[in-house]
Amino acid sequence: MAQKIRKITNILSTIVVIAALILVILLVGPRIFGMHVFSVLSGSMEPTYHVGALIYVKNVDPFTLEEGDVITFMLDEDTVATHRIVGIVPDDEDSSVIRFRTKGDANDTEDGSLVHYKNVVGTPVFTIPKLGYFADYIQHPPGMYIAISVAAIVLLLLFLPDLLFSSEDKKKEKKGRKKTHREGTDTPQ
Repeated sequence: MAQKIRKITNILSTIVVIAALILVILLVGPRIFGMHVFSVLSGSMEPTYHVGALIYVKNVDPFTLEEGDVITFMLDEDTVATHRIVGIVPDDEDSSVIRFRTKGDANDTEDGSLVHYKNVVGTPVFTIPKLGYFADYIQHPPGMYIAISVAAIVLLLLFLPDLLFSSEDKKKEKKGRKKTHREGTDTPQ
């Protein structure tokens, strides 16, 4: 019975660990390669990027961008947006400065302000539908607390079978040794 329970807990813990690793790879892994990961929270870029999607954005030289390209940019310190370039506007005073006129694909009008080239984060390279909901959820309470709890449970599942069953295995080993030792003393030499 103990072996069946151990086998089941090993299988469950392996599944949970693999799922957690996949999520870590999807959410953190691209950052190793210089990409940024963002959740799509509005429908302004439908149908190109759906609400709830996770988009992966790579750095780009703003001076290589053209009309029609999609860019991710900082609106302010806390807000990031992804919209399509509908115009490139050179600065009147400094020709080395450019600004982008942008518009969401689903929006009827262009954005109210121009995007300075220094505010461009990059350009989206691929997306994973629905994963943005999860990523956004675990970044704020109560989702953050749930994610920490799940991580603790995963660690517990990894080590609990060894803690529970190692004492039983030691008891069985001692019983087996005592039996062998007794049998050895009963036989004449």
